[in-house]
Amino acid sequence: MPEVPTYAKGLEGVIANESCLSDVQGQAGILRYLGYNINDLVEQTTFEEVVHLLHRGRLPNRRELADLTATLRAHRELPEGLIDFLKSAPKDANPMDVLRTGVSMLGLYDVRGGNQDRSLNDERALAICAKMPLIVAYFHRARHGLDLMPVRKDLSEAGHFLYLFSGTEPGVEATRTLDAAYILHADHGMNASTFSARVTIATLSDIYSAITSAIGTLKGPLHGGANEGVITMLQEIGDPSAVDAWVEGKLTRKEKIMGIGHRVYKVLDPRAPYLRKMAIKLTNELGEPKWIQMSERIAQIMRERKGLEANVDFYSATVYHSLDIPTDLFTPIFAISRAAGWTAQVLEQLDDNRLYRPLTWYTGPTEDQPIVPIDQRG
Repeated sequence: MPEVPTYAKGLEGVIANESCLSDVQGQAGILRYLGYNINDLVEQTTFEEVVHLLHRGRLPNRRELADLTATLRAHRELPEGLIDFLKSAPKDANPMDVLRTGVSMLGLYDVRGGNQDRSLNDERALAICAKMPLIVAYFHRARHGLDLMPVRKDLSEAGHFLYLFSGTEPGVEATRTLDAAYILHADHGMNASTFSARVTIATLSDIYSAITSAIGTLKGPLHGGANEGVITMLQEIGDPSAVDAWVEGKLTRKEKIMGIGHRVYKVLDPRAPYLRKMAIKLTNELGEPKWIQMSERIAQIMRERKGLEANVDFYSATVYHSLDIPTDLFTPIFAISRAAGWTAQVLEQLDDNRLYRPLTWYTGPTEDQPIVPIDQRG
């Protein structure tokens, strides 16, 4: 009798590869990038340093950081054809659809697209990281009939996005807030979008196709789209006094509460506390403390009633809302930060590639079925 293979629906608990990039310890609530604790990174480094860490395997010295920063800024341009697309795309299009199509289009303009040399892929990886913010910000301005801001080379990745998006010089506090959010979202083990990127590149497709796959995966509400659901939830509740009844109704109907619980973390998501601190600070400064008040009460109820903790989406939604970012750009901003990890994971996959080919647990008929003539079929 043949040996029955192990079956894990959704591949839960299955180790499909090895990686040195991010260490996600769900039971302990720990996240590290190449051995560096996420809390230390967000307090002591910049997003550009984290990009270097993920792509080069170490934190940069000043010269290395300057070189990487210069490379990112040198790629802050989009092909004219892509800009034309962003201007002509339907104004009500989902920004994630636009981003997905925009990254795919980047591959059309890569004249060396057939050459998959490692050094070229290193350059492409950084170019994708540099260009994705432009795609998101330019579409946002184009759909509102606003001029597209000229590229600048004197702003950080976070600051440059805020400038492109708003059309004004970003403040130091806003820039640091977005920079911290970028760091916290940069990589996260074998999540769904990272897995899809690695599966795609494992066929020896190109890096643009891999990142396009990842963006399409992140779009789903069970993955990156969850942070959009959080702010929608808070707006639906409306006031801290309505939280208890609203949550009770959700629990009675056995409906999911966005931003609560995590597939991996069984304790508090290690990225949540820093975002919570930022959310408290920003909402108080804006004179809109009700958002964090509602969030805190929801988190308390779910912790007490269900033993579930808040995840990264729960507080990032309030942070982005406080930065005056539209709800439908929350997930694209997630994608911008996660591109650092996606591209690093793709490069790592290519270093020791193996095609992914899992099995399926077949549940259909096991005997040959007779074919009934078409005129006799019910």
